[in-house]
Amino acid sequence: MAARTTEPEGTHETPVPQRLLAVATRLFAERGYDRTSVQEIVEAAGVTKGALYHYFGSKDDLLHEVYARMLRLQQQRLDAVADSGAPVEERLRAAAADVVVTTIENLDDAAIFFRSMHQLSPEKFKQVRAERRRYHERFRALVEEGQRTGVFSTATPADLVVDYHFGSVHHLSTWYRVDGPLTPQQVADHLADLLLRALRP
Repeated sequence: MAARTTEPEGTHETPVPQRLLAVATRLFAERGYDRTSVQEIVEAAGVTKGALYHYFGSKDDLLHEVYARMLRLQQQRLDAVADSGAPVEERLRAAAADVVVTTIENLDDAAIFFRSMHQLSPEKFKQVRAERRRYHERFRALVEEGQRTGVFSTATPADLVVDYHFGSVHHLSTWYRVDGPLTPQQVADHLADLLLRALRP
């Protein structure tokens, strides 16, 4: 393992990968991915470049992981909801609300990714698209199940329903403010209700 420099006070118990991700997320959010250097990241994290490259092959890997950790969380939660055995309308509503709440709770991650995803390497970009597609397909399967069983209207194709909801989710980082009038759960409930109303037979 690569040697470390003296660690900043209060961070000695935080594992190096998590510390690097936390610092990178803060700097990418404040300055932008392209204006943040590897040197600035390691200095702020109190580690050497060798330590960073031990865990992450490049700054590109850090950017990918910022988004991938959020998507992993959302995928796990979606899978749990989809497999719960509850009525499909309840499962879709829970899934629709959850992706809103988890996006707001990780708003810096979402903002960084949608602002900087075009700067990923072609390989990483392809990987992210595949990961997002898997999530969207599981979500769409709930819509299709409800349409197939007559719970939801078939007037709008399932693909368009999914694009409609995730278009709203992807714009959260441009307007949601933690000091605003709505809590994350209230925003989630409103958007989930809009989706369910659109699918009502």
